[in-house]
Amino acid sequence: MSDSAERAPEEDIPETDEEWRERLTDEEYEILRERGTEARFSGEHVDRDEDGVYTCAGCGTVIFESETKYDSGCGWPSFYAADESKVTLEDDDRHGMSRVEVKCAVCDGHLGHVFQDGPEPTGERFCINSVALDFEPDE
Repeated sequence: MSDSAERAPEEDIPETDEEWRERLTDEEYEILRERGTEARFSGEHVDRDEDGVYTCAGCGTVIFESETKYDSGCGWPSFYAADESKVTLEDDDRHGMSRVEVKCAVCDGHLGHVFQDGPEPTGERFCINSVALDFEPDE
């Protein structure tokens, strides 16, 4: 597991592929740097319901609040809102699909995708890889 929970956001962001490989586990690297996807229902955060924040596993930036997490049944952690200043959205036409990719605005790590089939108040479903997130419980 990464040590992002121990780092301050934006602190010491790797600049090279080699530095990223040293920082991340193989699975984290595949998802965050190579835009991979974990298997459905395999992630540690799918069923998590504690209060706290979800941070980028690559750099420690807070991306999601636990209050925005819900069970969408899709097999990945789902959120109806993200801190808009901490994510970037990009069109993703890979694999014959038209989707919107969600990336960390600080380290450019791939987090997952956002869809327009979520609950109110936003109508959005941020479908995010557990491996791309660390969880920090409220104290």
